[in-house]
Amino acid sequence: MEEEHSSSSFKIGETPQERGFSYVPDCYVIPSSHRPSSAPETAFVPTIDWGMLRQDAAQRTSVIKQVGNACRRLGFFQIVNHGISQSIMDGALSTAFDFFELPMKEKVKHMSNDIYKPVRYGTGLKDGEDKVQFWRVFLKHYANPLTDWIHLWPNNPPHYRENMGKYCGEVRNLALELMGVITESLGLGPTYNHITNKIENGVQVIAVNYYPPCPNPDIALGLPPHSDYSCFTLVLQSSTGLEIANREDSSKWQVIPEQRGALEVHVGDHVEVLSNGIYKSVVHRATLHSSRKRVSIASLHSLGMDDKMGVAKELVDEENPPGYKESSFRDFLNFLSKNDIAEGKSFIDSIRINKNI
Repeated sequence: MEEEHSSSSFKIGETPQERGFSYVPDCYVIPSSHRPSSAPETAFVPTIDWGMLRQDAAQRTSVIKQVGNACRRLGFFQIVNHGISQSIMDGALSTAFDFFELPMKEKVKHMSNDIYKPVRYGTGLKDGEDKVQFWRVFLKHYANPLTDWIHLWPNNPPHYRENMGKYCGEVRNLALELMGVITESLGLGPTYNHITNKIENGVQVIAVNYYPPCPNPDIALGLPPHSDYSCFTLVLQSSTGLEIANREDSSKWQVIPEQRGALEVHVGDHVEVLSNGIYKSVVHRATLHSSRKRVSIASLHSLGMDDKMGVAKELVDEENPPGYKESSFRDFLNFLSKNDIAEGKSFIDSIRINKNI
């Protein structure tokens, strides 16, 4: 047992979170200064009624202003009345739980440590290489165009493709609407409609994250602090566990309250780039629970694999020069293949020109 306790890494299929260990091995223990608080403060998160967007001009203007304020202040907000039915959301969460409760021999059919692979099951940021490991299991797959990828998704449980496919299609439609609102909130005119078109034909990655009960959730994390490489991410979670960093003091964390039916919106790195730093990608992490299992379904939306996102020229002048280099989704994958975000290396820092932004 002692030898197992001191192990520095575990293979997929044999990790403590998959096997239900009764203790947390050393390689999962995070430094005391980075450990979750036993009583984190609750974040005051803007909740935006998306249904107002589809009403009269005054209400639409109000929504756009609310989105702009939330992106500027937190890089995070929740939306309700978004048009995705509760039954579709519940179906996606239920089928996610069903997948992770399958026998290991079924799940590992999709096992891969290749970050470029369009469908993969894993447990770590880089399985077998991570110096610090995290109490998470995931299934990631591409979802746009759905007809190009859905046949590669798991066919067990039998309803996975149907239930997750319905949700992916609905959330993609919402993402297109959201991209238009974000560009409008920045004061960018019709010339930036092409970005929404590129999102429509761009990369949609679904990250289905499963956080099993952890015997000591005070010393481990489900995911380390990070920002998303996407333009933005829409997240559906089964229960609380997501925390965002305080903008004024990054050592302080705030838990996102549970709101049934709401979807969470994370500003990603490429919207930070587009806005020239007016909007910042939100730094967040996943905490754990001693007895409760949790699922989150993150839908990350980006431009096409090789489409470059750059700073909007309308947001550049002598006082505000471009603060970021252009980059693509593939650039991020290349960065991830060579760097460890658990050690604090971030993609947005790698493309930042003005370090004071």
